[in-house]
Amino acid sequence: MLRRDFLRRAAAVPLASGAGALWAASAATPRLLVVFLRGAYDAASVLVPVGSDDYYEARPRIAIARPGSGADAALALPDQSDWGLAPAWAESLLPLYERGQLAAIPFAGTHDLSRSHFETQDRIELGQSDDPAAVRDFRSGFLNRLAEVLGARDAIALTSDLPLILRGAVKVPNLALGSVGRGGVDARQTDLIRQMYAGTQLAGPVNDGFDVRQAAQRELMGGMEAASRNAITARGFEGEARRIGRLMRERYRLGFVDVGGWDTHVGQGAGTGALATRVGELGNGLAALAQELGEAAWRDTVVVVLSEFGRTFRENGNRGTDHGHGSTYWVLGGSVRGGRVAGEQVAVRQATLHQNRDWPVLNDYRGVFAGLFQPMYGLSPAQLGRVFEGVTPQPLGLV
Repeated sequence: MLRRDFLRRAAAVPLASGAGALWAASAATPRLLVVFLRGAYDAASVLVPVGSDDYYEARPRIAIARPGSGADAALALPDQSDWGLAPAWAESLLPLYERGQLAAIPFAGTHDLSRSHFETQDRIELGQSDDPAAVRDFRSGFLNRLAEVLGARDAIALTSDLPLILRGAVKVPNLALGSVGRGGVDARQTDLIRQMYAGTQLAGPVNDGFDVRQAAQRELMGGMEAASRNAITARGFEGEARRIGRLMRERYRLGFVDVGGWDTHVGQGAGTGALATRVGELGNGLAALAQELGEAAWRDTVVVVLSEFGRTFRENGNRGTDHGHGSTYWVLGGSVRGGRVAGEQVAVRQATLHQNRDWPVLNDYRGVFAGLFQPMYGLSPAQLGRVFEGVTPQPLGLV
């Protein structure tokens, strides 16, 4: 092997960042997985405001038709006349909603008005004050602070780089599942790299990083064998979600994964099309995650799906939508009290739009998360304040 190749592969070693020892799993604590849809998905194409005439007027070419009006129409939700569900979730998440394991929180998000993907993603992941004048600490994400408060939960980022949300005082590894088992560093090279770092300050993180990778490979071995026999694909979110399910069932209690491809300025489609395909893949993945966790683990799991902001209420000239404000968050899990549309709401009309163009934010993301964390983990106000300083929890009764 050329030296430059060795150094390149050594640089790809999965270091576990931060200080301290890797956590030991605790079998009695709830699992939490945060799924971040990067690119700002069009919430109105997933939780469809079917009761709004203004919605259909504002989107003459991309609105999803009312339930019962065609093959690609929105799905009717029990006890709901104002909202419908994306038809792409007919086989995947509608059953979870009907079983009371899925809830929607419309008009959710941050009060940041930059409409910048990166700016808003950073703000949400940090979970710090929305005050534009406040100084942000980029060393501390809110999931890492939650991990620190909980003290002994296994956490992992299923991403190629450690995201802001899991940066902080607690050591958290990151692992891009799509790269596991592909190329990388073999056993001999692993030993060489361990020896290279032995006796240095990086020895611990390097060893921990390899341990995490090897544990993940062991967990995935069964799945890879199944792939050749039962055509389980390793491509797309569904494949990754199954891997995440296996990892979290066996070892991890706190996880984060991001899914890209939601910035639909052009040709997003309606009940079918580019966005509907992506929404379908997301739904299939989340349903697969529940299946892979198994009934017992699913009962102890809460999944929160969010995005940095919503999109414009009106369609643009390219049959797409532009950067907006309020979004819809999704909460699902085996013990979630779902089957409903939760949180503060307002009729979807032209007159209720934020700045005459977007859904408003009525459910602040910090309050929503705090309202989940408090009952999930039994956090005191002081502990909750360490995760989200100055937050007022929004109790939605979902867990």
